[in-house]
Amino acid sequence: MRIGYARTSTTDQQAGFEAQVRDLEAVGCEKVYQEQVSSVGARAELAVALDFVREGDTLVVTKLDRLARSTRHLNDIVDGLRKKGSHLQILDLGIDTATPTGELVLTVIGGIAQFERQMMLERQREGIAKAKAAGKYKGRKPTARAKTQEVLDLRSKGMKATAIAVELGIGRASVYRILADTI
Repeated sequence: MRIGYARTSTTDQQAGFEAQVRDLEAVGCEKVYQEQVSSVGARAELAVALDFVREGDTLVVTKLDRLARSTRHLNDIVDGLRKKGSHLQILDLGIDTATPTGELVLTVIGGIAQFERQMMLERQREGIAKAKAAGKYKGRKPTARAKTQEVLDLRSKGMKATAIAVELGIGRASVYRILADTI
C-alpha cells in the first residue's frame, strides 16, 4: 500500500498543500495523511502515518522538507520504516529507499539539506545583528499594546478578559498584562 504524507507550515499555504495531496493521489497513494503545522512542533498526523505503515508499504512524500527537520530525524524515520519492512519514496528527488542506492542518495541529500538550513539560519542571525547595530531592526511591533485603549474601554463596560481577548483578536495573557500595567 502507498501511504502519502502532506504538510505545510501554515494555513496560508493552501495552494501548496492542495498540490501535495493531488500529487500523492496521482501516484496511487490510497491513504494520505495531512496536516498544517510547523516542522518544529509535534506532528500528530506524521506519527499516525508512521504507525499505520505495515510491511511492504511505501510512505510517499512530495518533498524532503515536508517530512524531516534534520538528518537525524530523517534517519530515524527511515530506520523505523526499515524495521517495519517498508520504505520511503520522495517524489521530487526520485528517491526510493527500497534500494541501497536510494538509501545512500537520501542520506547524502539529507545531510546537504541540513547543512543548507544551518547556513541559512547563520546568515539570518548575522543579518539581524547587522540591522540591530545599524538601528534598523526593532523586532516586530507589539500588537496587543497597540490596543491598550480598546482593552480598557471594553473592561470599563464590564467585559471579562477572555471576551476582550476574543473581541480584539489578542491573547488573554496580553489583556491581563495591559490591565495590570494600568492599575
